[in-house]
Amino acid sequence: MPLHTAEALILRTYKLSEADRIVVFLTRDRGKKRGVAKGARRPRSRFTGALEPLTEVRMAYFEKESRELVGLNYAEVVRSPLSLIGGEALGYVGYFAELLDEWAQEADADERLYRLGASMVEAMTAGAPAEPLARYFEYWLLRLQGVYPEAGSLSDEALAFLAASRELPPRRAAELPAGRATLRELEGVHRTLIAMHLEKTLKSDRVIRELRRQY
Repeated sequence: MPLHTAEALILRTYKLSEADRIVVFLTRDRGKKRGVAKGARRPRSRFTGALEPLTEVRMAYFEKESRELVGLNYAEVVRSPLSLIGGEALGYVGYFAELLDEWAQEADADERLYRLGASMVEAMTAGAPAEPLARYFEYWLLRLQGVYPEAGSLSDEALAFLAASRELPPRRAAELPAGRATLRELEGVHRTLIAMHLEKTLKSDRVIRELRRQY
């Protein structure tokens, strides 16, 4: 079996057995993959800290053509927003990861999507405000997929936010013209577009709304 090395974003994990986990991850050059991390649930696993949502890692995995799941050899943390943020912002980590998971295609490389996800990790670790960053991410995700409509009935303030989003990198999200009313307007528009495209409501979206009531 050939050994591949890759830059990757962890999207989600779930239990496989008492000791192992299934890991869903997005690579820059080979698209979305699913693999088995042997021993990942053990207290002293070599994967400890590297399999959290939206963690950027360097990894190696074995792949056999006849098998759907690859075998993870190792994963080394490059950046993780979970080590630097707390409160309501934690909900957005899962939200970004879930959106990437829903949009990414199995084994279909999309470097633009990977770069967008990696830029979210960079921005969050740099302290970018979570809610403007979420609207920025949604806009670019929908735009890259060709499903963002014409301006339509958006307010001037919302249009100004989108225009600035086309000029600024996500780490500068604090500079976006993002009043509360503008963010709520775009949230409603984006939520409708995402639900129409995916034909479902995201679990992490409900989590964010619950967290918002607490903070």
